Amino acid sequence: MAVTSLDCGGRPLDLTSPVVMGVLNVTPDSFSDGGDFLSPDSALSRARELVAEGAAIIDIGGESTRPGAADVSVDDELARVMPVIEALAGELSVPISVDTTKPEVIRAAAAAGAGLINDVMALQRPGALDAAVETGLPVCLMHMRGTPRNMQLDPQYDDVVEDVLGFLHERVATCTQAGIPAERIVIDPGFGFGKSMTHNATLLARLDAFNALDLPVLIGLSRKSFIGQIVDRPPKERVAGSLAAAVLAAQAGARIVRTHDVAATVDALTVVDYVRRAGAAGRGQ
Repeated sequence: MAVTSLDCGGRPLDLTSPVVMGVLNVTPDSFSDGGDFLSPDSALSRARELVAEGAAIIDIGGESTRPGAADVSVDDELARVMPVIEALAGELSVPISVDTTKPEVIRAAAAAGAGLINDVMALQRPGALDAAVETGLPVCLMHMRGTPRNMQLDPQYDDVVEDVLGFLHERVATCTQAGIPAERIVIDPGFGFGKSMTHNATLLARLDAFNALDLPVLIGLSRKSFIGQIVDRPPKERVAGSLAAAVLAAQAGARIVRTHDVAATVDALTVVDYVRRAGAAGRGQ
């Protein structure tokens, strides 16, 4: 992987070892924590907890992207995320990521101190790419088949790994041509976004294929229905299953693991990285 660090608006994110992105949804309807942190005070308190638990970056989202989610207006999304970003940007030492697809939110969040743009539409919404270029911030490009409203209605692929990889390769090329250098790009295969159980399992089993793009890989599997269907548990009881997926992903080369359960995931990734380093050192003895 060529990129070992991201400059997130002046706050560096070291990617020489896997790091944890803490999820902070300021939404009423996200699948796992919707409504939990809707007020600015509760969101700020939760962000501080995530950092104390070891999150290297906080991802703030104001629009649910769960299957079947309704669209949110620009004004509503700004009203949800901006007070939190503005408050945290002046307080936290770690970078802040904004989880959005809207150019208006991209620009406003960047001006308020956000350091990374995490876009489930890979900057395909009209105006989003131009807005991202203007900010000069790193971006995470995610694959999604369809939209949150229809993405889980019988998704089909010829080869899910090759199809997703091809899409991300095209979006990376488009972004670099527009003025976002490769050293500011992260890729995300989009677990659960227009994928069946088999698609998700195949992507995780073959995640190392995404290292071919020579870019940091972000994965978001925390508490998702893919995990729930395997272990037959509701979202907040999927921690152990989510940790297993995080470990598999880190072993395959993922550098950022987006999760609701930060402390446990930090511990799991610390063990993965320790064993990896010990193995590398042992080969030289």
